Amino acid sequence: MRSHLENRYGLDATATAQLSRHNDRVFRVDHSGGDPWVARVYPPDRPRDRVEGDAAILRFLERNGYPAERLAVEDAVSELDGASVLVTGFVVGGEHPDDAEKIAMMGDLLGRLHALGLDETVHRPGGAVGDDPRGEGRPRQDLLGAMALLDEVEGAVVGASRDLFDRLRDQVRSADAGEGLPEALVHGNLLHHPDHVLLIPEGPVVINWKAAGRGPRLADLAYLVWGAEWGDGAGVQAAVNAYGRHIELTGHEVERLEALMYVRPLYLTCLDFRRTVAAGEQPTGNEWWWGLIDPDHISTNAGVARAALHR
Repeated sequence: MRSHLENRYGLDATATAQLSRHNDRVFRVDHSGGDPWVARVYPPDRPRDRVEGDAAILRFLERNGYPAERLAVEDAVSELDGASVLVTGFVVGGEHPDDAEKIAMMGDLLGRLHALGLDETVHRPGGAVGDDPRGEGRPRQDLLGAMALLDEVEGAVVGASRDLFDRLRDQVRSADAGEGLPEALVHGNLLHHPDHVLLIPEGPVVINWKAAGRGPRLADLAYLVWGAEWGDGAGVQAAVNAYGRHIELTGHEVERLEALMYVRPLYLTCLDFRRTVAAGEQPTGNEWWWGLIDPDHISTNAGVARAALHR
């Protein structure tokens, strides 16, 4: 990868290092010509046009002054051994925000993002987490991905676990993916912490735009509201109030908020269900990850959010 960047861009690279503990394909590249770069090497099965779409979104954000990472060069996408590579500038001095401030900050960042007027350069669908390149797109892709995860292990689920499997599959089938709701440029995974927002002296910077595109704006907010609080509701209120400085949701969106809060947690629950069965175990219903779709938690957070939105 280092030789590739040197040959492609005439870069005098002095050091490279794996940057993310969660992803062994993201590298910091130090060079003699200025601030470091970040090189993301995507799996070969992620089409190049999706990576070009990442670059198009970053160009759009820069034109609109949104606080996101910036492309390192104009021609920021290249190919290495069949894999697409995207280079952006390293956020120098970036720190991970702490829990006390991150939720309100993320609500504000989402509101600012959703308030941007879109143009023809941002046209791809977005909002799904896209762990599997085949699952990128609108939030409905998270539900389709969740169903695919269950399908992989259906034949291996036996006994009492079968009832859990059937109920989980029914939830996925009936989930609301936000179709027909107002759309905006969505990030798709802003809640993921600490990897997707960095703090510098000038303010927060949003990174990792792989899931971004046009989609129902409520899906972004619903995921944040879901993860904002397992306590007294202050985090949910802070997130919603910050978001509301930029966006006024429609009544229909407020009504469907609770339903959309299930979309990403259902995907994550199905992922853990599949992992458990693939490891030779049968889920019992007592695993920690069932709490991701705890209806009491989701109903409570949704209620706090609705109360804040109606102020």
